[in-house]
Amino acid sequence: MKVSEILKVKGNILFTVSPETPLLEAIDALAEKDIGSLVVMKTGVLVGMLSFREVMKAAHQNRGVISGTVGDHMDRDMLTISPETEINDIRRMMLEHHARYVPVLDGSMLMGVMSFYDVAKAVFEEQNFENKMLKAYIRDWPSEAEE
Repeated sequence: MKVSEILKVKGNILFTVSPETPLLEAIDALAEKDIGSLVVMKTGVLVGMLSFREVMKAAHQNRGVISGTVGDHMDRDMLTISPETEINDIRRMMLEHHARYVPVLDGSMLMGVMSFYDVAKAVFEEQNFENKMLKAYIRDWPSEAEE
């Protein structure tokens, strides 16, 4: 299974902010939309990601005071994948890089964001489907008398 297949099911709603967005405004967006990350874009180009991880680091560094902009706190060195990336490769990369959210780029065009949840759900559904097919196959197995 490829990322492009998961994005077709998931949809392509993206929430973006600019690096100049006040951090508090970005936190409000995360909470109001019940999402775990925001894509940071500048003049149509992906420049970073902001997730609750970066928000918590900012709160810790400032002893609970939320200040600054998204650009001050965003992850600039995020992992990215393409629509052709296979699900098992995504799983491995997300685990190796401790990434919960990964932007999907087709060249320089942002296609979506894959979350750890999206990957887990896709793997679960794929395994569930395969399990049902195997059970159906075993149930319909011809007896020796029929052969």
